[in-house]
Amino acid sequence: MDAIATQILELFEKHWQHRPTSIEKIPQSGSNRQYFRVASPAGSFIATYNDHQAENRAFIQFTQHFKQSQLPVPEVYCVNETNTIYIQEDFGNQSLLHHLEAQGESTAVYGLYQKSLQQLARMQILGDQSFDYGNWCLTARTFGKQAIMSDLLYFKYYFLDTLNIPYDKQGLIDDFEALSSYLAKTGQQYFMFRDFQSRNIMVKDHHVHFIDYQGGMKGALQYDVASLLWQAKANLSVAWKDRLLQYYIGMAEQLMGKPIDRPTFESQYNGYVLIRLLQVLGAYGFRGLFERKAHFLTSIPLALKNVLFFINHKKVGITTTVLDELLLKITSEETIRKFTPTQANDTTPLVITIQSFSYKKGIPVTDNDTGGGYVFDMRAIHNPGRFDDYKKLSGKDKAVQDFLEQQTLMPSFLNSVWDLLDVSVENYLERDFAHLAINFGCTGGQHRSVYAAEQTARHLRNKYNVKVTLQHTNQENWVW
Repeated sequence: MDAIATQILELFEKHWQHRPTSIEKIPQSGSNRQYFRVASPAGSFIATYNDHQAENRAFIQFTQHFKQSQLPVPEVYCVNETNTIYIQEDFGNQSLLHHLEAQGESTAVYGLYQKSLQQLARMQILGDQSFDYGNWCLTARTFGKQAIMSDLLYFKYYFLDTLNIPYDKQGLIDDFEALSSYLAKTGQQYFMFRDFQSRNIMVKDHHVHFIDYQGGMKGALQYDVASLLWQAKANLSVAWKDRLLQYYIGMAEQLMGKPIDRPTFESQYNGYVLIRLLQVLGAYGFRGLFERKAHFLTSIPLALKNVLFFINHKKVGITTTVLDELLLKITSEETIRKFTPTQANDTTPLVITIQSFSYKKGIPVTDNDTGGGYVFDMRAIHNPGRFDDYKKLSGKDKAVQDFLEQQTLMPSFLNSVWDLLDVSVENYLERDFAHLAINFGCTGGQHRSVYAAEQTARHLRNKYNVKVTLQHTNQENWVW
């Protein structure tokens, strides 16, 4: 058991007076927080480890405040003395996005979106009452002109500038200034969730629950609605977006006890849709192009298509000439194609053979008609097989995977490997090649090479939908 899991066990035992039956790490997504599902006779719980203490304090203070208004947030049961670990209520593992992907735009899923927007309006308006923005907020107190400019610059630096498109830099900044000034004057200012999207809405027993709102601040109602309805991964239909927006406005009117000027609200809403779309592109650029996280890379084409639809069908209300020209360029077929990997189909001949091996036994012979391929030496990565906790496990076991991902340079190493492999795979798909061999070796062929082979197979299947055969050639000699 690693150090973090041990601390979770101690905190749990101190609060509930008994030991948990299991502590299982949950895969990380975009943030640096680490989540664990803790099981015990008392039920299932989520433990969060985060060394960003201010972020933890914000989440806990927000949660305590929202619970007083009976809003759908998790109960926080206990926090350790260093404020780096807290244990909270478990809402399960099915998000609103999970239901949408499983069922499509069904009546049941539409109902979940309605519930989400109803509870969002409650969180924004009721949660705003007595909220101490001055002392609780993690970053800015309000989503005003400066915060809007920050989102726009995030898009500029982490996405736009990576494309190396020539543009009028001062003209773009002037447009950013005009757009941020226009949106900062939005009338309705309440609590703003800041990252209200379907991954942060958990569904349990047909009820919706919210997580990851610690970045919230005071801001326009429209921003969170835009975040949910225009989420690239969800790709909601135009009809759903329009109907759900009207439903939300009705819910907000009920809570405020007065009518909303809908034409003005919708015009400003379109502005926040654009801000959110660009901020998301910046996030995808940072997480995908810089950190090389596959999920974010594959989401870029969807985000660009969202922007393309927006500029063809929606109006913001002010003129931004340079920005408008750039948006047309980044949503061109050529740019979208650049971020869309070639996909294999049923007639694609390419089969990729991936093998792990032990250098003690030698490099496997490539058995195909083209020969060649890749051999990667994983022995520069810290070896989990040196530790008793992992000696009798393999790279297929979660404990070993956690060690390699959190305590070694394996993620950076594999990102570099995948940069090389992607070039070959895309070229081979275009040229109808039949074979590509990829081999990963380490000392015993049990931990590092196995992990690398497994993760590379997953990467290539997910990104290219290509046929992959996977073999661990030294498995019969693994230490059990």
